[in-house]
Amino acid sequence: MTFSLIARCAKTGQFGMVISSSSPAVAARCAHVRAGVGVVASQNITDPGLGPEVLEHMAQGKSATAALAAVSTGRPFIEYRQLLVVGAQGASAIHSGAQVLGIWGEALGQDCAAGGNLLASADVPQALVAGFEAADGHLGDRLMAALQAGLAAGGEAGPVHSAGMKIADALDWPLVDLRIDWSDDPIGGLALAWDVYRPQMTAYVQRAIDPTIAPSYGVPGDE
Repeated sequence: MTFSLIARCAKTGQFGMVISSSSPAVAARCAHVRAGVGVVASQNITDPGLGPEVLEHMAQGKSATAALAAVSTGRPFIEYRQLLVVGAQGASAIHSGAQVLGIWGEALGQDCAAGGNLLASADVPQALVAGFEAADGHLGDRLMAALQAGLAAGGEAGPVHSAGMKIADALDWPLVDLRIDWSDDPIGGLALAWDVYRPQMTAYVQRAIDPTIAPSYGVPGDE
């Protein structure tokens, strides 16, 4: 009931993810990023604890493949999980267990990985990768292009209701963390949220680092 893409920007070193699902608030459970370390999608009958565990292994120096193996080998119920991992140098790894739901698929690309379950077509993950690789601009722009390509390829078998984008840059907290938790058009809503947020995101970082030099974008209060 989910399709997603995770990626590393080779130019900036940012890590990011986009995801959409028929379930509510999918990004709250499935999206995991850490600056300088990597990005993990933990989906399909989701265990939200798996993403941080994989990231911690990579923070200790393990490759994406080794970190995934460390978390998945011998783990109870791992056959129900789908995990996508991209590490610090862009290497990627995927686990799709034997109990992944419905039509499912996975695909690897340059600095990216995609996967999904309960899909309209097993080709959706490859469409996500193709959409990402064909796009340019900021990592967020490329992630949105991937998600829209996945939807155009059929997306989930049923209607989607939630979507999200999460990007880590250089700080401990995400540069971007946008979510549409319940909507009839979550991907359209996410694209709009990204369009609104993108011109302001650098200012929010500057406000955190040194508010005396941060520009104002007319955002109310001190946020």
